[in-house]
This record gives sequence, structure tokens and C-alpha cells, in this order.
Amino acid sequence: MTWNENGGRLGEEFFTPGSSSFTEFLAAHRPELLSTRRVLPDGVRAAPDQVPHGTTVLALSYRDGVLIAGDRRATMGNLIAQRDLEKVHPADDHTAVAFAGTVGLALDMVKLYQVELTHFEKIEGVAMTLDGKARRLAGMIRQNLGQAMQGLAVVPLLTGYDPSAPEGERGRIFSFDIAGGLYEKTGFHAEGSGSPYAGGALKKLFRKGLDRREAALAALQALYDAADDDSATGGPDINRRIFPIVSVITEDGFERLSEPETEALSREMVEQRSNRPDGPNATP
Repeated sequence: MTWNENGGRLGEEFFTPGSSSFTEFLAAHRPELLSTRRVLPDGVRAAPDQVPHGTTVLALSYRDGVLIAGDRRATMGNLIAQRDLEKVHPADDHTAVAFAGTVGLALDMVKLYQVELTHFEKIEGVAMTLDGKARRLAGMIRQNLGQAMQGLAVVPLLTGYDPSAPEGERGRIFSFDIAGGLYEKTGFHAEGSGSPYAGGALKKLFRKGLDRREAALAALQALYDAADDDSATGGPDINRRIFPIVSVITEDGFERLSEPETEALSREMVEQRSNRPDGPNATP
């Protein structure tokens, strides 16, 4: 029974006891609304040059929490499909998710995940733990396995501030594979086609106890290295004033660095590269 069929009143499905999961509720009553359940016909595979894909995203822990960042480029084959894509989004007050992979499905998954966390908190009366949030996102990725095997993969990167973790370890990072495998990372991690280069830069620049400014510069340096070697990753676009998205999560919650702050840090980093094209040396 739907709203229209019942004169605007809620149908019985809304009063039937069940799971606190919003995606499970949709799967039971309106599965057609779940984009992750739609599989292409047998034998059909998505052409990579016909669907926008987004890369590169990364995260690193720092003194006050965790930082998550992403470039702005989406590609279709050898074409630039979008120059200002936003790949980093808050999931709730103390959690953020970024994505690499099929843009349309990824954006749908992010929105559904945001609703999932809000729905759980309203039903249960408490926020989900960070480990629970990671497992819930892994389950949503697993629902997309059919499409992933047909070339429409989504690979999120999850970060959060965990007040129950020991001091100095409260900024946590989780990665996933296309089958929903869940892996916690220590210190830093990168996803997407530029991840080998971004990860290599972070391995060189990361150290424990970075402050916010140092962590943001390390992230920007890593994205610059990714763009330098991976054509699908976009570097800072000074002329169009399009810069990577950099966000932090601390005890105070999610915060996206302002455009002026990100622009100033990006310009400083680009100026440094004019003297050292290969980037800074590793910190002793």
C-alpha cells in the first residue's frame, strides 16, 4: 500500500517491525528505487568511454583527527567529462566518504548512505558506531557487485573520528574492494587510478603528529603527484580557480576547508614545485 493508494496516509509497511536499515526497508518494499540493484542485461558490459569515472581520493590521519581529500576530474575514456566534480562528502557529523569509480552510481550511493545513517539514528535513538558505519557501507557496496562486474564499479573511502579509540588514534580510515571487502588502514591511504602515485607521495610525506596545515599540504602534494603521472587525475587549475576538495574530521565534527584556504595552500604548493618539480623530500 502506497501513500496515494491510502489517501495520503502511511502504508502498513511503515508500521511493520523490522530492521533499522533503510536500504533493507527499500529492498523489501520498493527495490526498484535502489540503483545498486539494477544490473545490465546478460552479456552487456558498460563501455568505459561512455560513463564518467572519478579519481583520485585519499585520506591521512593527523594530530587532531583525519583529513580526506580528492581531485576534481571525471573522465570518459580519454575525454575530460567534468572538471569540478565533488568526490568528498560528509556522511554525518563525524564521518566522511569519498569515492572513485562510476560517478552516477557513486553519488547515488553516497546519498543513500547519508540517509542510512540518519535513519538508523532516528530508529535506534543513538548514532551508529564507526565500525558499524564501515560494515554498513561494505554491505551497500556488496549490493552493487552485479554492476561492478559489468564495469560499473564504485570504490569508496571512509573516514571518521572515533572518540572511543585511544588518544592519537581517533582519526580512522577504511577502504573497500568492489565485492564489499572491508580494510582498516593505518596512517594514510589512496584510491583511484592515481592512487599508486598519491600513495607513494604520502608514504614519503606522512608522519605522526602532523598539524592541520601540514596534513593539508601533504594531501595536495600527493594529488599533484597523482595528476603528474595519471591523466585521469586533475591537478590544481589555477586559471579556472578549481582546486582539490580538502576536508577534516575532528572532535568538533566535519569541516570542509574554505575555498580561500585551499586556494592559498594550492598556490603555495605549486610555487614550491616551480623550484622542485618532483616535490619535497621525505621528512626525517
